[in-house]
Amino acid sequence: MRRPTEIERQAVSDAVKAAESGTSGEIVTIVADRSDSYHDAGLQYAVLAVFVALAAFAAWPGFYLRLLGLLSGGWVHEPSLMHILTILWAVLAVLFLLVRYGLNYMPLRLWLTPKATRRRRVRRRALELFKVGTEGRTTGRTGILIYLSLGEHMAEIIADQAIHSRVPDTEWGDAMAALVGQVSDGRIADGMIAAIGKVGVILASHLPRADDDVDELPDRLIEL
Repeated sequence: MRRPTEIERQAVSDAVKAAESGTSGEIVTIVADRSDSYHDAGLQYAVLAVFVALAAFAAWPGFYLRLLGLLSGGWVHEPSLMHILTILWAVLAVLFLLVRYGLNYMPLRLWLTPKATRRRRVRRRALELFKVGTEGRTTGRTGILIYLSLGEHMAEIIADQAIHSRVPDTEWGDAMAALVGQVSDGRIADGMIAAIGKVGVILASHLPRADDDVDELPDRLIEL
């Protein structure tokens, strides 16, 4: 998916400034390529392939023994147990490596990873970034993170204590829908701007801008 241009990055930054003009809330925006490497998914599918192959051999040994005879050109009519196990081990090893390294292709690995797993990883990564760059970084604990993970096509909105205590989680639904809807069409910056606008309206209604409010967190779009 195409990354935002410099003009689009500036548009996102301007949207943050406009949204913060009516609220004491501080909006942080982050876009990441993906939230996890999902190496464990590739390993799990490789192990699963080996177990399926072993189960198939146990269920239909005669078929595989006849196949072994055909592959040997008819030279092996009654293979020894050592011969059978050696070939079985070699086949399973090749199968494991094919699946394991075939899933190095990230789009396929992501597609095969269960949605619930992807959702948990995106949430975990968003929380990690929130704790590092947003939580407790403002005087009144008024920071809020809008996080977009491109590989998973998922987003998270996480608010600091002062916002979370005032705004129910259900109120962020429209902002999330606006963000994901635009990103699904390849418009990352437009999605961010739409979400920022809706978040700004919600913040202004629950946490209006104080007279002594200062900008404490960066307005720029952070790309990871």
